[in-house]
Amino acid sequence: MIIKCLAIDDEPLALKQLASYIEKISYFELVGTCQSANEAKRLLNKEKIDAIFIDINMPDMTGLDFVKSLAAPPLVVFTTAYSEYAIDGYKVDAVDYLLKPFGLDEFKAAAGKVKKQFYLIDTVAAHKADADDSMFLKTDYKVVRIKIHDICYIESMSEYLRIFLEGQHSPIMVLMSMKKMEERLPERMFMRIHRGSIINLKKIKEVSRNHIILENGANLPIGDLYKERFNAYINSKFLAK
Repeated sequence: MIIKCLAIDDEPLALKQLASYIEKISYFELVGTCQSANEAKRLLNKEKIDAIFIDINMPDMTGLDFVKSLAAPPLVVFTTAYSEYAIDGYKVDAVDYLLKPFGLDEFKAAAGKVKKQFYLIDTVAAHKADADDSMFLKTDYKVVRIKIHDICYIESMSEYLRIFLEGQHSPIMVLMSMKKMEERLPERMFMRIHRGSIINLKKIKEVSRNHIILENGANLPIGDLYKERFNAYINSKFLAK
């Protein structure tokens, strides 16, 4: 499983080093880098981020204040040159605290803590999804209940989503963002493969030339931004020789 990360630091050299460390961790994916809290907040509103590595001392808003301002913050690792901030960092449930200058070995230790916490959260979410395997959606002036495992794939169409269900010819149309739907679906079962599509991984029939063919015959392209994560998933499912 890939952990999507964001690096935040107002110092360009420190940000570059932080990004290079993230890219050295096999289970991390660097989604972006930001030099301010405001820039980071805009990116968090657009992308699904699992963990952030953030400097505490920044000009527009401190890293602590930034994390406190988030309604549902991702996993947090603080980085700073000032050791007196350590206690404050743990007050906002930070996973770890890296004191500058830190090396790759120290970063790997923090990455391991992030991985452990991420898997713990994902396991709890999986149990919750197993207990509640359906959702209610408002469509055509009525509310319908659908089983999550019946979803084959989801496509965006302007401000609407088209949800294609197993055994149904016509999709359900709902007014909802892809980001909100992606957050609602269990990550172990669904994956975004394109800016405009999410698939049920259990419905894949074959993969051919950057296209996914599902059991219902749908042929969907894999977007360039999503290839690496999807390929990592496929590689994890290959039988050993």
